Amino acid sequence: MILKILALVFYLTIYSEAANILYAIPFTTKSHYITVRTIGLELARRGHNVTVITAYREDKHPPTYHQIMVKDIKIWEALGGERPNIFSTVDMSAVQFHDDILWPGGLALTEDALQTPAVQALLASDVKFDLVISEQFFQEAFYALAYKYNAPLALVTTYGNCMKHNFLTRNPLQLATVPSELLDVDDPTSFIGRLKNLYFTAYELFWWKYWYLGKQEQLMKKYIPGLREPIPSLFEIQKNASLMLVNSHFSVDLSMPYLPNIVEIGGVHITRSNNTLPKDLQKYLDDAKDGFVYVNFGSNVRSIELPEEKKQAFLRVFKRLKRTVVWKWEDDKLEDKPDNVIVRKWLPQKEILAHPNIRIFVSHGGLIGTQEALYNGVPIVGVPIFGDQYNNVLELEQMGYGKLLQYHDITEERMYGLIDEVLNNESYRKTAKEVSRRFWDRPMNALDTAMYWIEYIIRNNGAPYMRSQANELSWLSFTMLDVYIFILFVIISSIIFTIKVIKIINTLLCPRKPKDKKKRS
Repeated sequence: MILKILALVFYLTIYSEAANILYAIPFTTKSHYITVRTIGLELARRGHNVTVITAYREDKHPPTYHQIMVKDIKIWEALGGERPNIFSTVDMSAVQFHDDILWPGGLALTEDALQTPAVQALLASDVKFDLVISEQFFQEAFYALAYKYNAPLALVTTYGNCMKHNFLTRNPLQLATVPSELLDVDDPTSFIGRLKNLYFTAYELFWWKYWYLGKQEQLMKKYIPGLREPIPSLFEIQKNASLMLVNSHFSVDLSMPYLPNIVEIGGVHITRSNNTLPKDLQKYLDDAKDGFVYVNFGSNVRSIELPEEKKQAFLRVFKRLKRTVVWKWEDDKLEDKPDNVIVRKWLPQKEILAHPNIRIFVSHGGLIGTQEALYNGVPIVGVPIFGDQYNNVLELEQMGYGKLLQYHDITEERMYGLIDEVLNNESYRKTAKEVSRRFWDRPMNALDTAMYWIEYIIRNNGAPYMRSQANELSWLSFTMLDVYIFILFVIISSIIFTIKVIKIINTLLCPRKPKDKKKRS
């Protein structure tokens, strides 16, 4: 009887603390969804009522998890063109990538999602939410839902540190040591690296604040009904966000100071898998007594799009390795495939990276796969293509965790040398295990950390006291420029005053002798 009463009290407590949460993650890149999906599902498992705006359906979920589906329109479709060969983007600068893809693609995907009938029906209903969570990635109009429902706003990144958010919340930028998240910099602390970082950060902040947010506000006003006048700017709405969850961790990423409402949850998508490998693949991997190599370039980059000469380089390298190679190859056939190479259109990555016989992961350096390799202590040879991939692989190489292979440097000899070095130099394996250990050496795992802080801001009505008081200051006051100018004025005035006093004293103490008058002739 007592146990029944305790159980009843427990469930009543959960029910009384349950919140109605709107979770907006409509960006239609699968890797983004994989990163953030666990947050909504876990909130529902904990008894919260969660409504998710998404392009990807969950078949297994708690009963309090509700899905508002948007069309799975890829960014290339939204831009009105065909999907390019992603390897062709390797030479695009960060500025060009923004100008040609991220700025216009973000606007197009935002409009597609907002005008979806199911989303419009939700916005027209009288439902209320206690919290709005949104992904922070070029779809800022969704932040206005927090204003619409008079609810706290929490943001979550699928990458790591966000320079734009640091800027508007007055979190230290640290441009001398921390590169912008989507900028590839060979040596971030060098003069050229710091100059490049400053230039790109200034470019991104300027166009984001003074052009892109204006375009997002037009979509906000067009598609989100019931916004009270005067409507604040999206800049102000984001500046007053209660929480930012960033997909990074200081143990493996560049360390930097964060305000208390900016929380690292690197690896939040990773959980222990109960799934098993397909029987044939399980046997191949179990029989690979000398270890196997795993090759996967993620959901956006397709191996089948490799140029012929680079594909042949891969095949010749794999043949020389004399080890089992498991390769995600998006076609039924691979000509000239060596006998030691196993290809599949899709591979269960979590389970493969957790297999005890894995020796190395050949990857594009995407953050999801990188963190899954970190979780299992698997060394990486990374071939970055775009976005944050270069920085991810560069950090691993600097830690001694793996090696970076530039796309244009892919040749048989270059690639074989790097893979052979990582396979046969025990230091990489030891470093990988040590980095993995410290990656998970935390008071709470990443998902529990996210849950704690989300529920914290619910319990504390948005916890506005966690924001920086600098938000209330003007730029002049925040930078202390007015104080520095005043001090400089006082110093210069003191110097001038002192000089004048010295001149006066000198005149009084040492009067000039009058010149002898010339004798009159």
